[in-house]
Amino acid sequence: MRRGTALRALGAATAAVAVTGGVLLLGDGGDAGTPGRGDDLPPATTTVVRTDLVQSKTVDGRLDFAQRRPVKSAVEGTVTVAAVEGRTLTRGQALYELNDKPVTLLYGPVPMFREMKPGDRGSDVLQLERNLRDLGYGTGLYVDVWYGKDTEAAVKRWQKSLNRDTTGRVGRGDVVFQPGPVKVVSADAALADQVGSAGPVLTVASTKPVVRARLDQTDGPLTSSGTRVEVTLPSGRTVAGKVAGTVRPEESGSGGAGVEEGITVEVVLEGGAKAASGEDPKSPASVKFVSEAREGVLAVPVEAVVALRGENGGYGLQIVRGTTSKMVRVETGMTADGQIEVSGPDLREGLKVGVAAS
Repeated sequence: MRRGTALRALGAATAAVAVTGGVLLLGDGGDAGTPGRGDDLPPATTTVVRTDLVQSKTVDGRLDFAQRRPVKSAVEGTVTVAAVEGRTLTRGQALYELNDKPVTLLYGPVPMFREMKPGDRGSDVLQLERNLRDLGYGTGLYVDVWYGKDTEAAVKRWQKSLNRDTTGRVGRGDVVFQPGPVKVVSADAALADQVGSAGPVLTVASTKPVVRARLDQTDGPLTSSGTRVEVTLPSGRTVAGKVAGTVRPEESGSGGAGVEEGITVEVVLEGGAKAASGEDPKSPASVKFVSEAREGVLAVPVEAVVALRGENGGYGLQIVRGTTSKMVRVETGMTADGQIEVSGPDLREGLKVGVAAS
């Protein structure tokens, strides 16, 4: 909370003291530092403490994986082996099988947009050749943008290992390119389903666990990339994280007819996949967004700080020593959980200060 907001809160708290009939701890600004008599003692006291103040907001969230996206079939066919939900797949493994042939995962940013054959040239060819090399079929293969005889030979060796017809060509429905390893979030097409380009066969995501949480539109500052977060997982373990960014409604997995109000935030957990290992993704997590923190500051209840009247104004605390008291000026800082940061040359941890009667 900024200084202006803290001062407004103080004004409201002081007014509340006056209305509720507690001791009216208002004094002339010029009297700060003047000892008071015994009958000036407050009805109650509290202690100045050294503590950490944290402004935060806690909401429910759920475990998920980053960068959800659907995978559609480039050609029509029948699903003969469905995708396995929850499975992590790497280069060279089958995402699913179509017409009794595996649809293989390969790495790269360029989607499979055409059949690749001898004589072709392009970045998709270069991408294919890099995968063939990394899968161990690169003997005699010159990795470049040309689909030459060496590429054709490497493709035939790879096709033979998959029990495919050794055509030396790569059809549009033979492979799916993804940026890296993927987690199968859902199998959207079941065994024997007829599929094509109309709907997804499966939904995949990266292998990086995240927590998604929904904030109000007024919580915009909490959605900034890098905002500190504490996540209490379904098991009760607490792990640290940071806001990675916001997620568009169609990526949030809501699936509803309308768009939900608010902002969906994606939080990356420290520790990566190990942080979420063994956790139940169907159970809610508690997500605490930390907007501001002050460590090791002196603090008192908001009700202990009083507004000083007079031309000097400002704020003060009534320090109590035995049967005497003294009003001292203080500077105020952030507030959190009913406490406010205070500072000044006359303050130290453990001092007793006056507070309005509860």
